[in-house]
Amino acid sequence: MDTSNGVLLPFYDPDSSIVYLCGKVLTAGQGGRGWMEMWRAWSGSLLNRLVLQGDSSIRYFEITDEPPFVHYLNTFSSKEPQRGMGFMPKRGLDVSKCEIARFYKLHERKCEPIIMTVPRKSDLFQDDLYPDTPGPEPALEADEWLAGQDAEPVLISLRDGYVPPKHRELRVTKRNILDMRPPSGPRRSQSASDAPLSQQHTLETLLEEIKALRERVQAQEQRITALENMLCELVDGTD
Repeated sequence: MDTSNGVLLPFYDPDSSIVYLCGKVLTAGQGGRGWMEMWRAWSGSLLNRLVLQGDSSIRYFEITDEPPFVHYLNTFSSKEPQRGMGFMPKRGLDVSKCEIARFYKLHERKCEPIIMTVPRKSDLFQDDLYPDTPGPEPALEADEWLAGQDAEPVLISLRDGYVPPKHRELRVTKRNILDMRPPSGPRRSQSASDAPLSQQHTLETLLEEIKALRERVQAQEQRITALENMLCELVDGTD
């Protein structure tokens, strides 16, 4: 189809059956060879052309089912070589201007859009230029695809322009953390009457247990005192 001294970047538009061939500039060290090997393989003049010139054109062909199957259409050329190329999906084109392709040409320090249109006098929607095209919604989930299933892409219409699907709206409520502070004012101790019923019941139970422990301690103290007195009497009697 074409010959070039750079890296081939093909883009195919299935809606219009057009393939675009872009060439990427060849820089030093690409292709798996270093400077010394490239110098030995080619002369210095050819090496300079490979490194400095690169490709600055986009050639496009129409693909058909009849021989010769590939038909040359035209070539877009510019002055500066391209270091990379991006292709806009069909749903991102301007249908009101009969835009059929949009490229993003990468330069050394900038990105240049390249727009291709079909001249039409009518302002109506061109059905032949914009058939239903694949949309952003996937036809299969990842698990289904891994299981071996296959499905046709989900198509969308560009008649009214591309309308992105409605996603769940994300609402963010901003709150001031200062509004969550307790009200300022004189602190007061919480009385028993202000406490909940469950806290009052727990407090009463604790007081009863403390009272029972005190009575038990007093009884043990009395018993210890009596035992000490008996021990003293026994010691005195043996003497």
